[in-house]
Amino acid sequence: MTGLIEKLRQQIVSTQVWRSIFRHGYPDTDLNRALVMFSNVILHLHPVRVKRGALKIRYTWCLGGLTFFMFIILTITGVFLMFYYVPDTRRAYNDIKDLQYVVYFGNLMRDMHRWAAHAMVFLVWLHMTRVFLTGAYKPPREFNWIVGVMLLVLTLILSWTGYLLPWDQLALWAITVGSKMAEATPVIGVSGPFGLQMGMRPDNDIRFMLLGGTVVGQSALLRFYVLHCVGLPLLAGVFMAVHFWRIRKDGFSGPL
Repeated sequence: MTGLIEKLRQQIVSTQVWRSIFRHGYPDTDLNRALVMFSNVILHLHPVRVKRGALKIRYTWCLGGLTFFMFIILTITGVFLMFYYVPDTRRAYNDIKDLQYVVYFGNLMRDMHRWAAHAMVFLVWLHMTRVFLTGAYKPPREFNWIVGVMLLVLTLILSWTGYLLPWDQLALWAITVGSKMAEATPVIGVSGPFGLQMGMRPDNDIRFMLLGGTVVGQSALLRFYVLHCVGLPLLAGVFMAVHFWRIRKDGFSGPL
């Protein structure tokens, strides 16, 4: 029976279909292990060789991986929520209520999306702190540190833009206060340093660009929806791809 199974396995492995999918042998040698890393769509993001100390959980705490996992959860739950939400001030609040009380698993998906967003912000801060405290931002990883800072900023903006979508009183006034703070941006804010000198007015400064008007209304809701669901996630995805690629090129940081 064992010989029959082994013969069947060899016949399957020798087929062109198998070889077109798995282009290397079992990872039982250094060469095959390297080939597994190079030919796998997920594993190729990581270096072939990693310092033993960098694999210790007490060094990285897997904070980068957990942050990316939160992003995946946010993407999946966000797509689900998009099926039942329309960025219209006349129905946005009612759509959120329907998700809570009418749509099957709607409240679960919304809660998962919300808590994953909180967790992602928290984990990004922890990840950046760990990188700083362990000196993993030093040469040759300075560029990747800058990419990580950009990802931190994008995470915060993603969280802020999503805050308006429920269109309740908390969301309305949170964005009102946040957009008023944007007025104080130097040069491009009407209330910021050199803003008036640069010709900024309430109808052409950074706040107007964010809201699509001078008040938080339909234009603001639509802009925040597009940014939150399309623009910022795509931009974050590009930066994450670059981030992973630089890890692949620079190698994992870690103790000897």
